[in-house]
Amino acid sequence: MHRRDQRLQNIFLVLACGSIAAGQSAGMFTATGSMITPRFGHMSILLPDGKVLIAGGQTTCFAGEPVPCATPRSAELYNPATGTFSTAGSMTTANLVLGAVLPDGRVLFAGSNLTHTQVMAEIYDPAAGTFTVAGVSQTLIDIYSAALLRDGRALLNGRTSSSFGAEFYDPVTATLAPAVINWPPGMGGIWYPLAVLVDGRVLFDTPGLYDPAAGTFNLVSGGPFQHLNDDPASTVLINGQVLLTGGNTDGGNVNWAWLFDPAAATLSATGNMTMPRDGHTSTLLSDGTVLIAGSSLVDGNADVTAELYDPGSSKFDFAGNMITPRYLHTATLLPDGTVLLAGGLETSTAEIYHPAVLVPSPVLYSLPGGTQGAVWHNTTGQLASPSSPAVAGEVLAMYTNNLIEGGVIPPQVVIGGHLAEVLYFGAAPGYPGYYQVNFLVPDGLPPGPAVPVRLTYIGRSSNTVTVGVQ
Repeated sequence: MHRRDQRLQNIFLVLACGSIAAGQSAGMFTATGSMITPRFGHMSILLPDGKVLIAGGQTTCFAGEPVPCATPRSAELYNPATGTFSTAGSMTTANLVLGAVLPDGRVLFAGSNLTHTQVMAEIYDPAAGTFTVAGVSQTLIDIYSAALLRDGRALLNGRTSSSFGAEFYDPVTATLAPAVINWPPGMGGIWYPLAVLVDGRVLFDTPGLYDPAAGTFNLVSGGPFQHLNDDPASTVLINGQVLLTGGNTDGGNVNWAWLFDPAAATLSATGNMTMPRDGHTSTLLSDGTVLIAGSSLVDGNADVTAELYDPGSSKFDFAGNMITPRYLHTATLLPDGTVLLAGGLETSTAEIYHPAVLVPSPVLYSLPGGTQGAVWHNTTGQLASPSSPAVAGEVLAMYTNNLIEGGVIPPQVVIGGHLAEVLYFGAAPGYPGYYQVNFLVPDGLPPGPAVPVRLTYIGRSSNTVTVGVQ
């Protein structure tokens, strides 16, 4: 039981009153504005302000073998409030393999130039609306895959002038440096991350597990991994397991689905999808279910169907038809609990999926009439205010809502643009439907009376509150 003074409890009761959102009617797809540029294989990133950044991918393809496709350098923003797309500048990087929000709210992209001779990191700054090259690889001349690690760094894998290699990108120092990893003999160099696990390890399709804390890579033996060699879609579930669906083998698309258990490092079959899929999306919804949408078809066209996976029953059920058939598109969970499905082969259209249960982004509470957060010193219960500022190394606590009951995926807490270590998250004692989050104040914070605090959960950011920091 964490100590809180009566004043803080009263403040919380005022703030919490009536804040739980009710579910809305749903289970359908509705049209929204179209992208400015037709894209497939692109990146779609939800920004902290609720807008969606669309970048990279490919557009018009031309006849011939192999088929050359145009790679747009432009980016665009989708505004859920207006349902429209607008231009967002141009990139230097092409052939993107990573687009992810950093703790400070900027977006990290990793890719290569058009000629595949130089690997770069590029940063999009939402405040300025600009793209800036933020690092050039020391050893890689082409890039195959990348993953954003839970410590804020990115792991890039690709080709050197003589072999294969990997590098870390550190957004704090804006540098790329070779990664020393004990790759198993004969592993080769073309490997792809399937998921970053709750404990920070990375599941690759080799198959293997990479532990960035120890710098070790271990092959995973046993299980039907041989079936997963051709791009299954992957989603980390609220229980920490990884759902792997579909893909393409020599026999065509498959409807297989598997669960990877990180504790046992094993795969087990779960119920099959309602149809074979490849090039589909797999999106964790705010109620813990997973939306599976789109696919390629035997005739080369895209598929229109969608289905839902329920982790409780391990079953897939038909979820309706999209307005537009989609393949190699993106699906992004939005702040209100709906999903934006955008683009795909031969289309610039976009649409919104409305699930049966709508759970909005988490909320952080502030004092009435201002931004001072209802965030308290864990040892005293006093607010971390300008008159009682937090210090590096101490534990702060706060309440939030709209986490998934019983989930093991931790929220991410950012204070002053720095990633904080979450020590505890769980049900708030005495307040059903609310959750307490305890976190460690990181070193190196700029002091001030109003340092911003933000929480991110399953990719969606809360509002921002402030605390005093000494």
